[in-house]
Amino acid sequence: MEFKQLVFYFFAAALVFASVMVITVRNPVKAALYLVLAFVSAAGLWLLLEAEFLAIVLVLVYVGAVMVLFLFVVMMLDINLVRLREGFGEYLPIGGLVAVLLVAEMTIVLSSDHFGPQQMPGSGALPEGYSNTRVLGRLLYTVYAYPFEIAAAILLVAIVAAIALTLRRRKDSKYQNPAQQIHVRREDRVRVVKMRSEKKI
Repeated sequence: MEFKQLVFYFFAAALVFASVMVITVRNPVKAALYLVLAFVSAAGLWLLLEAEFLAIVLVLVYVGAVMVLFLFVVMMLDINLVRLREGFGEYLPIGGLVAVLLVAEMTIVLSSDHFGPQQMPGSGALPEGYSNTRVLGRLLYTVYAYPFEIAAAILLVAIVAAIALTLRRRKDSKYQNPAQQIHVRREDRVRVVKMRSEKKI
């Protein structure tokens, strides 16, 4: 067995183990940390496929930003673990059935004559100076420029909609109005009172 196959099986086993632990562990913080391990293992698989850009993006964006945000939210919120454990057994049969069906489908697909390991040859040797990041950027901003811009606009609309849905104005909340602060005059806020000076006896 080659060294590359050993590395592949190592990352694949780590990915499967971390994925199982994410959905079975009871502590939300530990589940988020196992999800970080799953992302790192998936990044290792991307490196084996010579997709360095996708591996770096997976580590920087998901592990470096999204998962850190998840950890902050989970640790700052007061999560009732007892309430979370109550509904675990109710959905376990449905989740187990879906998992068995997925494993059966993957087994049928991977064991067929059309999708076996023999029909999937490895990638050939790349020329010197080849960069998949450069090729991906050229494709995104030339051939797929319009779909890329449409996807960016859809994400922007989703962000604005999420902010608009979560923005709630309550009567008891205090906030500042910048427009009123800008138009404030000295005469409206400050009053000079002239008083006679008094002498101490």
